[in-house]
Amino acid sequence: MTLYLPETNCCLQSNVSLASHTSLRVGGRAQWYVEPKTTEQLQDSLQWAKQEQLAVTFLGGGSNLLISDRGLSGLVISARHFRNLEINEETAQITASAGTPLATVAWKAAKRGWSGLEWAVGIPGTVGGSVVMNAGAHGASMENALVKVVLATPNGTLEEVSPDSLNFCYRTSDLQHSPRWVMGGTFQLHPGYSREEILQQTRANLNQRRTTQPYDKPSCGSVFRNPQEKAAAWLIEQAGLKGFQVGDAQVAHRHANFILNQGQATAQDIYNVIQHVQEKVEQRWSILLHPEVKLLGEF
Repeated sequence: MTLYLPETNCCLQSNVSLASHTSLRVGGRAQWYVEPKTTEQLQDSLQWAKQEQLAVTFLGGGSNLLISDRGLSGLVISARHFRNLEINEETAQITASAGTPLATVAWKAAKRGWSGLEWAVGIPGTVGGSVVMNAGAHGASMENALVKVVLATPNGTLEEVSPDSLNFCYRTSDLQHSPRWVMGGTFQLHPGYSREEILQQTRANLNQRRTTQPYDKPSCGSVFRNPQEKAAAWLIEQAGLKGFQVGDAQVAHRHANFILNQGQATAQDIYNVIQHVQEKVEQRWSILLHPEVKLLGEF
């Protein structure tokens, strides 16, 4: 079923498969799904959902999500068309919309010799999702680079907030538990460096990720947050779990904090692997691993 909102001609579709919208390539169907192309269509969609008393879920690149095979009720809003990017050469700031790949922003900075996002070039997510989870690598994270975030509220209004108000912590923020959604962010970079030096460091970071992490099969990136005691991958490997498999969901041999979809995995398969890994690591080390991947829907 297709529904067009009269104010903006925004197209809403029902019963849409979400598997192709996540990097794991699993998940059920959305009750309603929309890909707004303008701010006005986004606001129209949010107002429609509020009128219909529907829950709202935002999707960026879907790279850090595990969506249940049962799907999602309510309205799923994709940010895929929000990819505007503005560069201020005078202030060394880059403003990017929610659907912009974070790696794109990182390369734009590196090619200008601006430091601050060298760590981000290998992260597969979008700006929106990266803000929500405070994505990071190599000892840096989103909270170190952001100076402004634009949020959408349930009634469709947009507000600018300071990153300090979002209570960023390791791989999380208040936005994970807030009915507000990231529409974009402004990054403060640092000029004055050698362009070749910044590019060299950026390429080195990317090469390190490519040589230590599996990219040949669908995954969501790191599944678990690193506890204070040891890296999650080390704990999982030492528990003898590399290669552990349920259905087509497998703990990666190359990097134990990755779960791969070997072809026909279901979301439940992946969830079962997550639970098994948590159980075995806790039995071995008395450490409970907390998922970095966001679980949506019923498992």
